[in-house]
Amino acid sequence: MWQPEPGWHPLPGGTGTSTLGVWRTVIGHQPVVVKRLAAPGEDDPAELSDPRHFAYWRRAADVATTCLVDRTPGLRAPVTAVEEDGEGITLTQEWVEDAASSGLFGANALGRFAGVDLGGVRWLARDQLRDRMRRVEHRGGWRTLSRTTVADVADHLWGRRTALLDELDGLAQVAQHGDPVPANLPGRVGDDVVAIDWGMLGHGPVGADLGYFMLSAREAFEPLLEAYLMGLPAGVATREEVAQGARVTAVLTALNHAEWALARVAGGEGALAGKFRHPAVAPHLRALQRQLPQVEALMQGRG
Repeated sequence: MWQPEPGWHPLPGGTGTSTLGVWRTVIGHQPVVVKRLAAPGEDDPAELSDPRHFAYWRRAADVATTCLVDRTPGLRAPVTAVEEDGEGITLTQEWVEDAASSGLFGANALGRFAGVDLGGVRWLARDQLRDRMRRVEHRGGWRTLSRTTVADVADHLWGRRTALLDELDGLAQVAQHGDPVPANLPGRVGDDVVAIDWGMLGHGPVGADLGYFMLSAREAFEPLLEAYLMGLPAGVATREEVAQGARVTAVLTALNHAEWALARVAGGEGALAGKFRHPAVAPHLRALQRQLPQVEALMQGRG
């Protein structure tokens, strides 16, 4: 059975359905990050073996072995070695130093990357937000949010979710990183961002990557939108199309995150409102609060 080496330093947030863990270590004199992916078993969800699903277990390894995004404009991947065995895959990636770039730089890089032609690779993710909404639907929707002050908003947008997703399908489908939180965009080489965690690489509606990014970026929506548009190649989409792609993605994702966080603590003692400051809940509620202007736009049917 595969085991991490003694002395490897575990990094936070390194576990998931397929990820056994992430560690920092040194090989020779080179600092590296080691990620271990577990091959799905018979009892694991079928989506882990679906090459088009965002949760496809080996996409990060395929990205590395094909060098698909090693030289792409906007975002590029660090050097990564891949070792596969009968139990899974080990990724050894060069350590990426944090360049402390602004959110505007990251948004511009996402716009430039949206113009990349990734070709017809069969294992690229598709319909990421729709599949995420299906997961929430399987768990019963935004049931915990129905017990909060945003109940009416959540109920309205939940009822419109299919129409909103269909609207995203009608936008230009572009290259997207898939999980472009600022922590996954740490490095910088010239005008490009060195990005990590490419396990959700694929195609999605223009502006969707921006929508995910702005949930945890410090800057406001309008400056981020302008930076993305400055990077987006001419003729791909209009300003309002990009804004709507980002808006729908950000709002539905923020509601999903808030529901997930609240549902985890809702079963404990005490009123639900008393748990809004819980450290596992508060960041998601603040992210949702920051999107209130975009929520209002969707409630009014703008875009």
